[in-house]
Amino acid sequence: MYYRLKELRDEKELNQKQMGEILGMSQTGYSKYETGENDIPTPILLKLSAFHNASIDYILNATDVKQPYPRNKYLKNT
Repeated sequence: MYYRLKELRDEKELNQKQMGEILGMSQTGYSKYETGENDIPTPILLKLSAFHNASIDYILNATDVKQPYPRNKYLKNT
């Protein structure tokens, strides 16, 4: 379901265990995101987006545009 997670992880030449460690979770927990067994919580999506410099829409396959949206200059602490 979330095949883009695997693609993004492979681009950085990381295995699931390493990706889990980056996110502060187990390899098994991370693996369940890649297979779609578990939905990805918003805080994890935000971490993945920042780590991979990819929009959440791209990660969730809602767009083919990888670049994240530009930050709103009117929002502080974002």
